[in-house]
Amino acid sequence: MKCKKAIKIDTPFIKLDNLLKITGVTPTGGQAKVLIQSGGIKVNGELCMARGRKLKPGDIIETDAAIYEIEEK
Repeated sequence: MKCKKAIKIDTPFIKLDNLLKITGVTPTGGQAKVLIQSGGIKVNGELCMARGRKLKPGDIIETDAAIYEIEEK
């Protein structure tokens, strides 16, 4: 079972590639791009291929290893 983690942001949104870097899913933006474009990320249950996707509080991001929920600080 995947663990669910809350990611608290104090801005209106965070971009998907930045989220992957700050959570440690990928160490670099280039690797985030490859992961996203290979179909390795779901946002709110749907496959997401846009690395610049703006994530807002309430959005759910799913990787192979974990589920992240964006929350307000």
